[in-house]
Amino acid sequence: MTTAQETMTAPGPATERGPETFADRVEELREVKRRVRQGPDPKATERQHAKGKLTAHERIDLLLDPGTFTEVEPLRRHRATGFGLEAKRPHSDGVVTGWGEVDGRTVFVYAHDFRVFGGALGEAHAQKIQKVMDLALAAGAPLVSLNDGAGARIQEGVSALAGYGGIFQRNTRASGVIPQISVMLGPCAGGAAYSPALTDFVFAVRGTSQMFITGPDVVAAVTGEEVTHEGLGGADVHGGVSGVAHFVYDDEESCLAEVRYLLSMLPSNNREMPPVTSGGDPPDRPLDRIGDLVPSDGNRSYDVRDVISEIVDDGDLLEVHADWGRNLVCALARLGGHVVGVVASQPSSLAGVLDITASEKGARFVQFCDAFNIPLLTLVDVPGFLPGVSQEHDGIIRHGAKLLYAYCNATVPRVSVVLRKAYGGAYIVMDSRSIGADLSLVWPGNEIAVMGAEAAADVIFRREIGSAEDPAATRAQKIEEYRGRLVHPYFAAEHGLVDDVIDPADTRAVLVRAFAMLRHKDAGLPHRKHGNPPQ
Repeated sequence: MTTAQETMTAPGPATERGPETFADRVEELREVKRRVRQGPDPKATERQHAKGKLTAHERIDLLLDPGTFTEVEPLRRHRATGFGLEAKRPHSDGVVTGWGEVDGRTVFVYAHDFRVFGGALGEAHAQKIQKVMDLALAAGAPLVSLNDGAGARIQEGVSALAGYGGIFQRNTRASGVIPQISVMLGPCAGGAAYSPALTDFVFAVRGTSQMFITGPDVVAAVTGEEVTHEGLGGADVHGGVSGVAHFVYDDEESCLAEVRYLLSMLPSNNREMPPVTSGGDPPDRPLDRIGDLVPSDGNRSYDVRDVISEIVDDGDLLEVHADWGRNLVCALARLGGHVVGVVASQPSSLAGVLDITASEKGARFVQFCDAFNIPLLTLVDVPGFLPGVSQEHDGIIRHGAKLLYAYCNATVPRVSVVLRKAYGGAYIVMDSRSIGADLSLVWPGNEIAVMGAEAAADVIFRREIGSAEDPAATRAQKIEEYRGRLVHPYFAAEHGLVDDVIDPADTRAVLVRAFAMLRHKDAGLPHRKHGNPPQ
């Protein structure tokens, strides 16, 4: 029996005499492929499992439908020399590539094998990844990367760096054409981190995923800051602080199960519509609880996710960036069996105001939905943009404009519903009819205005209130006067700025009919190479 070390160094599997029959050759092939899957060293597999991590093939088996994976170039070896590399030439070169199916639909995948060179990328390794990326783009099918690698293979020098360049180029070429999903299951440092950043969604696992451009040792040497790998680039850091990770999970099994769930809601490419299901949730189901979920007092908070769950099919939604930019909720769900992207103000966090983080989060999500033919539902309860020196100095104008640009540029069906209040520029930005919403609906009790009646009265009637014998009574009277003239629930409808005032209990039924009507919407953009969105 060939040893693990011999498997790594031998130029090929053939014996001196060679197989005598075709059957012998087939058996030899099976043995070679068995050893490739097993890895060069059984202890390496044990070390991987001891860290709570699965092997590349085990991960692929969880991701794809059973028995559907077809591997590409499993016998590939590097041709590099120097620094002892010529004596270590394991099959696969540290990455498993190929395609299979998720719920019967084709999905391409590549998975770093940390047991081989620590999953580090060399020239042959990169070419395998580039090959499967090209196949995914040609076939018009999603690409999932299972990342667990130590960065560029230092022994191969610039050849490894050039490999990353080819990957980045393909990430960019595929952007908006096929869904690209990155799953962080181990370290991802240096230039390697830019490939996930170029993809549509990033999943991370607590305790094992780390992403950073410069590691803790370099940070300490340059800045004097002491930080752990987890504290610098762990899953929760990127899920709640940097916004790099869209989804964070406790273990690989639940993470990969959610990747499958996400794929079930996405089209294979930008020329297709998302998959349709025929569930048992009636399209015209009345929302009997909806009135209890949203307080009529505009100053009281509530969790808008409860409202979304009440509206969508079976209460199921997949929230994106749940722990980052919490004052805006972005989620994928289904209405009448059809996938919709939901963007909603979140009154339970910062009263639902828009700030820099929420604007960036919403803009990215809107752009993704528009790229992949996912209609947009916007639920509005926004008091405005967050005031403050730091917000202004950090660029709330240009960051807020990103969300505005994304909505104005979107050609998918768009329906907005004002649940309570919609003030100032934030009302316009949150997919108002003036920026292209196909239908704008409001609940009774809505307040659409430049600002709240209290603030408006203080501005308009400042002198009158200040000179009154009873300023408090005069102010209260002026507030009611302003509210009665400009902020009552029917003002926007009377002026043709919204399409209808609807009973909250009818919201689901109205939305299902609205999106059905808009399903074949044709709203092309002017001919141009590309726009120049605010940065």
